[in-house]
Amino acid sequence: MEDPFLNYFALGLLFFVVIVLVYGIIAIHDIPARIAHARHHPHQDAIHAAGWISLFMLHLLWPFLWIWAMMYRPDRGWGFGQKPGEPASPQEAVAELEALRRRMTEIEAKLENRDPAAQSNKEQPRPAVGQSGPAISAAEGSAPATDAVALESRGGRR
Repeated sequence: MEDPFLNYFALGLLFFVVIVLVYGIIAIHDIPARIAHARHHPHQDAIHAAGWISLFMLHLLWPFLWIWAMMYRPDRGWGFGQKPGEPASPQEAVAELEALRRRMTEIEAKLENRDPAAQSNKEQPRPAVGQSGPAISAAEGSAPATDAVALESRGGRR
């Protein structure tokens, strides 16, 4: 009852199944590396090398490699997208910073040229705490209470 054809067929089928299983395991371990390559991940070489290490560690690292590969996307980087009001690129951030600096310079120039009387008030020394001196200027009077005003209202004690 021994049929050599069936023995060779069974042996060939066994080799075929083992080869397919080994290839399947290798193909599965390579999924995070393929994801990283498709997403132009900056660490795709490290993910690929860690995938081979994971293969020899019985896929212990594989779930973490999957997460690592999925975290990066070329359109949004590592984050979850642009927040409203934030520049989309470093070039836009630099341009916005330069525009803000230009506006600040213009505002400072307008303030310096606006009121020469205010400039003379800036140059006058302020009286020390506890000394009687001239009345508080209009700019200081509209501001919140300072330590000097608070001390004078309490009789000079803390």
